[in-house]
Amino acid sequence: MGQEMAEVHQDVERYALRSTLLAPVTAELAFAVFTGALTEWWVREYTWSGPAALAELGMEPRAGGMLYEIGPYGFRSDWGRVLTWDPPKRLVFTWQIGPDRVPVPDPARASEVEVLFLTDDSGGTRVEVEHRHFDRHGEAAEGYRQALTAGWHELLSRFLATVTRHATGN
Repeated sequence: MGQEMAEVHQDVERYALRSTLLAPVTAELAFAVFTGALTEWWVREYTWSGPAALAELGMEPRAGGMLYEIGPYGFRSDWGRVLTWDPPKRLVFTWQIGPDRVPVPDPARASEVEVLFLTDDSGGTRVEVEHRHFDRHGEAAEGYRQALTAGWHELLSRFLATVTRHATGN
């Protein structure tokens, strides 16, 4: 089953979601904004800290690095681990947030996100995001994938707006 909304195209399977968008920027800029400017485009309501208390979202730029948020009083919460860091082509990380928004400390029970940054014939970059292995989240897996279908659409729409703003210098 496929869905098309705005500039983000999505295809879903029972335990996987694939989202694709075309960014009018180089792969280098798309990778840099996706990994280095999370606080600018991530939906603040999707964090543990919440919109009012979130100080920073970050990704340590290396395989083995953590995805994290910093909230009130400097409290840091890690919510993923970088598995593959191959700028500006590919990024893979664990999604260690459960369907109930509780941290999943065991990466073997976490889903996984792969992001490809592919140069397009138009001179832009096709960004492909696959969030897979929802089955690792147990009985709530299919419902979680359904919820994150809307979530990733919103995230990637915001990413596209942010990366376009970076390209124009605004």
